[in-house]
Amino acid sequence: MTTGLWYVIGFAFAGATFVLITIIASWLLSHRSRGDRHKGMPYESGIDTYGYTWGRTGLSFYIYALLFVAFDIEVVFIYLWAIVFRDVLLGGFLAMLLFVVILLIGLGYAWRKGVLTWK
Repeated sequence: MTTGLWYVIGFAFAGATFVLITIIASWLLSHRSRGDRHKGMPYESGIDTYGYTWGRTGLSFYIYALLFVAFDIEVVFIYLWAIVFRDVLLGGFLAMLLFVVILLIGLGYAWRKGVLTWK
C-alpha cells in the first residue's frame, strides 16, 4: 500500500522539479538581452502593424473551435465503437445511438443560435 504512495510522491516531485527548472531556465534566457525596440512588436509577414494590436478576439471564434473539437472527438469515439461493434451488440448500439442523438441536439442548438455562421 505504501509503495503506491511513494510512486505518487515521486511523480509529484519530478513534476514540480521539471516546472521549476523550466521557469528558471526561461528567466535566465530572457534576461540576457532585450534588443532594440522592434523586437517586442507584433507583426505579420514582416509588415509593421497599425492601430491597436492588443484587441480582443470575438467569442464566436472560440465557440466554433470548441464545436470542432467536440465533433472531432465524436469521430474518434465512433471509430473505436465501430471496431468493437460485434462485441457490444444491442446495448452498445443503443448507447452509441444515444451519444450521437445528444451531439446532434447540441449541433442543432448551436446552428439555431447562429454560432456556425461567420460574421
